[in-house]
Amino acid sequence: MGTPLGDFVRAKRDSIQPQSLGLPDRGRRRSPGLRRLDLAARAGISVEYLTRIEQGRDRRPSVAVIHALADALSLDLSEREHLRYLAKITGGECPTHTRPAPPRRDVRPAVLETLRLLEPGIAMVTNRLGDVLAHTGAYESVTSAAGLLDIDPPNLTHYVFTDARARTFFADWDDIADEQAFDLWLGPSAENSAWLTAQLTVLAGPDFTRRRNRHVVPRRGILRLNHPSGHELRLRRETLELSSDAQQLVVFLPDDDKTAQAVEQLRQRPHGRLRAIS
Repeated sequence: MGTPLGDFVRAKRDSIQPQSLGLPDRGRRRSPGLRRLDLAARAGISVEYLTRIEQGRDRRPSVAVIHALADALSLDLSEREHLRYLAKITGGECPTHTRPAPPRRDVRPAVLETLRLLEPGIAMVTNRLGDVLAHTGAYESVTSAAGLLDIDPPNLTHYVFTDARARTFFADWDDIADEQAFDLWLGPSAENSAWLTAQLTVLAGPDFTRRRNRHVVPRRGILRLNHPSGHELRLRRETLELSSDAQQLVVFLPDDDKTAQAVEQLRQRPHGRLRAIS
């Protein structure tokens, strides 16, 4: 049985063309990417040890080995952080048979006050599971018509993978789906992430499972929305990590004048005020 760490190393190895690392092209192979022999040599470990890591038979490689693999795979900063995180949860993971206690859903008063100060801007408080915990009225104006807030409590990950409207609302649905699937690895707890993952595996099918297991670190570019009103919105996302709460405050900023004007029109429509979901 594989592990998240082994799956990531194997996926990255398969995605690398030997020529990009200055290695010779050894002709056609049964599987794509870098050979285990070449990766092991670059990392300074044996092929047998690399095989054990990829197959999940070694769950506790040393910090030095993790750094060596990161260098050998030429990982960028975000990918290195993800590799270290997977090494941590792989070494300490245990099976989950029952639903754990739900993640923290309350938002601290100081965070809610910050959200109020951001009105009439578009902002929300969320966590890595995709729970929308609080939001401004402008966020509701932009998202409610597309059904994102229909479920109580709303969950962005669930919406992206199970609501057909999401594929139209998000102009770059594939990228957003990759983001939400990846973020489950960083959920409030491994147990809660596993529980939600089990739900989505049944509801969303192999497309969700494939995205989660690819371990592609998302780039999180401009968010493009096809609003049901006919407006095309382009929003930049600024995220403030609330580490002690395992939550994020996300602010959405218009990327162009056309979007700013459209958002202003949407704001003028009747909508709710600041809402905290508990």
